[in-house]
Amino acid sequence: MKTLTRVSAAALMSLSLASAFSVSAEVIPADKIATLREAPLNVEPTPPAMQKVINSDVKEVRNYPMQPPVIPHKIDGYQVNLKVNKCMSCHDRSRTGESQAPMVSVTHYMDRENNFLATLSPRRYFCTQCHVPQLDAKILVPNEFVDMDQLMKADSNKKAH
Repeated sequence: MKTLTRVSAAALMSLSLASAFSVSAEVIPADKIATLREAPLNVEPTPPAMQKVINSDVKEVRNYPMQPPVIPHKIDGYQVNLKVNKCMSCHDRSRTGESQAPMVSVTHYMDRENNFLATLSPRRYFCTQCHVPQLDAKILVPNEFVDMDQLMKADSNKKAH
């Protein structure tokens, strides 16, 4: 009997949740829902052309402290797997003199206990987990990010007036 009561209560809760969602979905007109979708769900549209990678080799300004630097060049075809890391052919500390590429941060040569290692830390080996190339693409969603310098300047202007 207890099992039947639990099942009935769960069924009633599911029914009430389903009706609550269906009511709220009906309230908002479809043309008022913000979406990046360009076709109905049941249609498979032709994907847009791939955007070009910015290949300027110009260092980008970071937007916030501790932001991983972005990759300012193409990395198409770069092999990064357990045996090879193409990025390190230029960014390894022993290669930066000839490549003129910036060396990876010393934090990439540290283990979890902050001990320095002779080689790249295994937890920092797969570069594109944190670092990404930039695309020459239109902005899909407006960005309202304000960095710390702008916040501090706005705050000091308020205090001055």
